[in-house]
Amino acid sequence: MTDAVEVRNLEKHYGQTMALSGVSFAIAEGQVCALLGGNGAGKTTTLAILLGLLLPSAGAVRVLGEDLLAHRYRVLPRMNFSSPYVDLPHRLTIAENLRIYARLYGVQRIARRITALAEELDLAELLDRAYGGLSAGQKTRVSLAKALINQPDLLLLDEPTASLDPDSADRIRGYLLGYRRAHTATLLVASHNMQEVERIAERVLILRRGQLIGAGTPQALIAQFRRNNLEEVFLDVARSP
Repeated sequence: MTDAVEVRNLEKHYGQTMALSGVSFAIAEGQVCALLGGNGAGKTTTLAILLGLLLPSAGAVRVLGEDLLAHRYRVLPRMNFSSPYVDLPHRLTIAENLRIYARLYGVQRIARRITALAEELDLAELLDRAYGGLSAGQKTRVSLAKALINQPDLLLLDEPTASLDPDSADRIRGYLLGYRRAHTATLLVASHNMQEVERIAERVLILRRGQLIGAGTPQALIAQFRRNNLEEVFLDVARSP
């Protein structure tokens, strides 16, 4: 099986602060992988490097078969990113925001693509609403629509169901798994929702203070740390000195 992401000996320094130290992992094409860790563990730094927003201090990164550091513009059109903590322009409507991103990604038949996403993510009645007037849950769904506008092969998701009610969150998880199956897409999900991770992730990576301390299936990590579920594993890791 081909690896969609391959990271070798990744390091990132901010002055004397080590954000990532010797991190290596691979994510198979079509896999759903979760990235776990407490605040300051290195999750955001890892995602930023995979997106080409940060340069690593050392190490190698291959994404979708390309050396990301040398050829990121070959890869970026095939990727996208979603985070409820990254706002879109508030004065623009949802439709206007999505049209801008569709043009940036060179999407064909933009109106048809936006209409399809709006139906799938329950945004059809909101397309003419200004982004700044939306609820937190609505903004989360718009962020997902933006991330899916180019039908990416690699989807990086930061807290994809944040602010959603249980029913909406369950629908979004099912939708993402369906998208993965339909497009053989690879998903890397950073989440603090351990039940969500146990449901959707086939592989889990655990970071602590910039180091990878665990990698495997949810069940394997639960057994490795001798806990009853991933939430107990997470708490154990987060509270370890």
